[in-house]
Amino acid sequence: MKKCHIAYLVCTAALAGSALGAAPPVHHRAVHVVHPGQSIQKAVDAAAAGDTVLLTRGTYRQSVDVTTSGVTLRGTSRGGVVLSPAPATKKKAPNSCAEAGNGICVVGTKQRKVEDVTIADLTVSGFTKNGIHATATDGLTVRHVTAAKNGVWGIATEGSVRGVYRDNTARDNGDAGLFLANTVKEELGATDTKGTIVARNRLEGNRIGVTVRRLRNLTVKRNNLTGNCAGVFVVGDENKPKAGLVTVRDNRIVKNNKSCPKTARLDAIQGSGIVLTGAEDSLITRNVITGNVGASPLSGGIVLFKSIVGAASERNRISDNRLRDNAPADLVNADTGKGNTFERNDCRASRPTGLC
Repeated sequence: MKKCHIAYLVCTAALAGSALGAAPPVHHRAVHVVHPGQSIQKAVDAAAAGDTVLLTRGTYRQSVDVTTSGVTLRGTSRGGVVLSPAPATKKKAPNSCAEAGNGICVVGTKQRKVEDVTIADLTVSGFTKNGIHATATDGLTVRHVTAAKNGVWGIATEGSVRGVYRDNTARDNGDAGLFLANTVKEELGATDTKGTIVARNRLEGNRIGVTVRRLRNLTVKRNNLTGNCAGVFVVGDENKPKAGLVTVRDNRIVKNNKSCPKTARLDAIQGSGIVLTGAEDSLITRNVITGNVGASPLSGGIVLFKSIVGAASERNRISDNRLRDNAPADLVNADTGKGNTFERNDCRASRPTGLC
């Protein structure tokens, strides 16, 4: 009787399985371990969504493209895992991340963004262009990464949404330590980032610590910025929708007094804490901004300045910041835009007077 009962249950289960169909195969998350001298690219290409490519301690003289959603690329320690350029004698694959002069590239398309990629716990250094360059991503996380001495940007993103960039160090890069933009190749209106966050990063010795260019709906908070030519730039232009709805709060912005020469798009900069140019409806609040000193038109603690194409900054609110020893002034409004307000800032000097 007992045997019959068991047989009945097995038979019933078999019939139920036939009726419902076989369950889809479950992907078990894998860890692909890479050692110095081995190819990171091969491991990334073999990884599926949910997998981790783990780099063991050492130096990797190579670049890598990540095009699969859900992949994590991380090192065993930030200081102990270093990606640097391949030797000049080594042939580079055409159209690759290396060919473009970048260290790590996360690459999607306008039609299909790469989703939920994480890069963590490693260093990218010495690349002729960018340490990390991401295009068309959704939910990219970059954390505990050091991007140092790269030719243009330390960590850069274009056309991306819902990103999180936290607890990174970007130092001594040729342009911005962290660069976030809609695109650098087309004249388009600002992109809604859907809540991208730049938080708790250290940005030192770059041309600009953080550049937010032609974007909307983004927060820059609790970062430490020092020794750059400028701390934070929020940049817009005449295209619609206009750049704005950016919150810059609770940052420490101290002595960004490195001197950087004029470029085709921007005057010389030195001693700039936070600069808004061509942006609207943004909030600059609860920042500590001290000792930013320079003789550039963009110098000062918090500066509103008309953009290079003449777009005004409008309806921005600058409130509850603490500013000391910035020159030519703690607050500078050199813009003709309407509706900008200065409220409850703890400061000593402004241009024009009366803003403190």
